[in-house]
Amino acid sequence: MPGDRIVRDLDGLSVGIFNVHGRFYALHNRCPHRGGALCRGPVTGTALPTSDFEFVYGREGEILRCAWHGWEFDIATGHSLVDPRIRAKTYPVEVADGDVYVVI
Repeated sequence: MPGDRIVRDLDGLSVGIFNVHGRFYALHNRCPHRGGALCRGPVTGTALPTSDFEFVYGREGEILRCAWHGWEFDIATGHSLVDPRIRAKTYPVEVADGDVYVVI
């Protein structure tokens, strides 16, 4: 279901699989900052840029926050929200006959 996640060991590699608005994404369960269990952190949204002095919250369910130090990553791309040059490792995901496969 959208919003769900599972973390599995795939041939010795810990991977989180996320359902974001009906699309599946897979990330290595290791934060590039300090090696924390990234995929165990909260799935959230974030403040959106505006031209006014207002707080607009959006992208609910699309952001993964590392539980160790709070670094935030776009689940779909793995890019850090603070510095897009830093990214969590992502893996392709295939869906066939209702089953989800991570391509490693």
